[in-house]
Amino acid sequence: MKNILGLLFLSLSIYLPAQDKKWSGKFEQLDQTLPTPNEYRTGSGAPGPNYWQQQADYDIVAELNDENQSITGSETITYTNNSPNVLKYLWLQVDQNINSKDNNTAKTATNSIKDSARTKEMAVSLQLYDFDGGYKISSIKEMNGKPLSYFINKTMLRIDLPQPLLAGQKFNFRIDWSFPINDRMHGATPNDSRSGYEYFPEDGNYLYAVAQWFPRMCVYDDVVGWQNKQFLGRGEFTLPFGNYKVKLTVPADHIVAGTGSLKNASAVLTTEQFARYEKAKTSFDKPMIICTQSEAIQREKAKVKEKKVWEFEATNVRDFAFATSRKFIWDAQAVKIGGKTPLAMSFYPKEGNPLWEQESTKAVKNTITTYSKYSIDYPYPHATSVHTASIGMEYPMICFNFGRPNKDGTYSDDKKWGMIGVIIHEVGHTFFPMIINNDERQWTWMDEGVNTFVQYRTQVENYPGMPQRRGPADKIVPYMKGDKSLMRPLMTNSEQIIQFGPEQYAKCATALNILRETVMGPELFDKSFKEYCSRWAFKHPKPADFFRTMEDASAVDLDWFWRGWFYSTDNVDMSLDQVKWYKLRTEKTNLEGKEKNVSKGDLASSKDDQRTPEDFSKGPSYFSVIPTDKRFYGEFQNKIDDNAVINKLENKNFYEITLSNKGGLVMPVIIEWIYKDGTKETDRIPAEIWRVNENKVTKVFAKEKEVASVTVDPKKETSDISPEDNMFPRVALPSKFDELKKKTN
Repeated sequence: MKNILGLLFLSLSIYLPAQDKKWSGKFEQLDQTLPTPNEYRTGSGAPGPNYWQQQADYDIVAELNDENQSITGSETITYTNNSPNVLKYLWLQVDQNINSKDNNTAKTATNSIKDSARTKEMAVSLQLYDFDGGYKISSIKEMNGKPLSYFINKTMLRIDLPQPLLAGQKFNFRIDWSFPINDRMHGATPNDSRSGYEYFPEDGNYLYAVAQWFPRMCVYDDVVGWQNKQFLGRGEFTLPFGNYKVKLTVPADHIVAGTGSLKNASAVLTTEQFARYEKAKTSFDKPMIICTQSEAIQREKAKVKEKKVWEFEATNVRDFAFATSRKFIWDAQAVKIGGKTPLAMSFYPKEGNPLWEQESTKAVKNTITTYSKYSIDYPYPHATSVHTASIGMEYPMICFNFGRPNKDGTYSDDKKWGMIGVIIHEVGHTFFPMIINNDERQWTWMDEGVNTFVQYRTQVENYPGMPQRRGPADKIVPYMKGDKSLMRPLMTNSEQIIQFGPEQYAKCATALNILRETVMGPELFDKSFKEYCSRWAFKHPKPADFFRTMEDASAVDLDWFWRGWFYSTDNVDMSLDQVKWYKLRTEKTNLEGKEKNVSKGDLASSKDDQRTPEDFSKGPSYFSVIPTDKRFYGEFQNKIDDNAVINKLENKNFYEITLSNKGGLVMPVIIEWIYKDGTKETDRIPAEIWRVNENKVTKVFAKEKEVASVTVDPKKETSDISPEDNMFPRVALPSKFDELKKKTN
């Protein structure tokens, strides 16, 4: 290293130690990896001038049979081909077929027997359950009654069109179908976690949470054509937007919650209930009980045989789900968001009280308010939380959530926080992916991970006492320290993921939280994230659209971030390898270069270089400077006043730090300096410090005060898996045993 006055610190800052490991291009751009921009999706991440998407409108009439727990229905679908392509056939999802005996989920499930085996996994993989579900399709016809040719491939149904469907044309057809509803509490079918019924033996009643209950159109888009990958249970759904008219026939004493607006409330509710329902639309301070617990108990006992039809309509949604039971208590509260006043609502049996009456609707309100701040204003007429003992699952405007108190009504803090957390998460899904409609079948993180991130923001801002599991940087460390053979990059199809929750939920949420708090800063991140949501609301974004929009709206090159957090299984493990303390020699330097007291090119004496850097107890090493070589650096450097520079260097403390990247995942470097007088200072260095050498960097800092200790990532912002090597002087951190012992004492 050449010691040249005026360039001393620049030369120290960009000094490149020998590459210890193979260079892997962590700062190379993603341009060759992401799809080529085109007229449908631009390089900025915005929809292109010729972006298109299909539309599917539904008119559904169905009846729930409470005697044998089945559904019979008929649907008319109007499919609009907005693509520039000619379609010869249509694909629909028939998700109930995952519950049939002949399902690929069971056939492809793997398990083993050691000293014990899980009942659920054994039942599914060996198909030991008695239930044989799936659709019974009675007919598929054109509107003139002519049968359509079709065939079913597991969870996909193809309809061959009588004539090719040209660009801009519509096609109407009708499907008649039925299926038995699965017992989601005691069954062992592959899809128990999505929907089904719960039976209450104490009063002999059922609570139905009904979803994926009618054949639904697949997405056809500009990227993959038909998204007709089989439903195996984990990769969820991507669906086209459309308008729904739904008539549901249920027992007359049932209360129904559903997607969309209830169009005949006065006909299905009592006079008192309807009056409360209308009053709830202006109840902004607290929830209004529409159907009371005492009324629910009376319905539980009566069990009338008559039927009623509940009518719902929904505009610009991608799906429809409902829940129905004579056990339901119903409350609602109006929420002001933008120029609208949607209702936050909850439906729950008496078994959910008192917890649900106290917390559910409040959580719904907090969710749609906070999510609106970070994405777009909530556009729908209501957001509804339904109590189901074992499900956390989402659909447009309605979701099914667990969190049941003990039979005596008591509950722990863990139960309360767990219930609030799942309500926030599932209601939040109305935004991601029900509005910002990404492809869940392919990219779980765009659905679960992005939603978990905004869930974390909602919890932090509305429930300051709530324990946080997914989002804080340090919470992902146990996963990041784990076995790499069990990890997959976030950019992995849902069905190939091993550690589903830690990876697709927690890792993505943590990455976005770090991106917001540490890399971009809250203001810049929030503007960019909101731009993404605005651009892709009611459209079908892909990962590239998210990556490109975040960069386009912020002027921050984030390709290194996407590479590390989304395309790799690297972890963050920075090591503060060495800290050296230097001071300028105090004797006057000969500006003509005569009588130099160090050899040319030396930073410190050979004696100083032999110091062992355990701490600062041996005092500083000293360095000298030599004048600028004006013949080499030209006219600009000739203007430097060497004496003035020397005067600025005198009495300062110089600290040369050496960092190594042991985990592979490059991140910003956050350095906390604690001075001998007890004061602190923090330097925040962008991740680009690693751009030339990904494995080791050295940098010099000039400080007025003497330093007592140095810590990298002092507040655990980067998910560094080994904080014990982030400190100088080294300090032994308490072991897990020590921490446990401290808690028990």
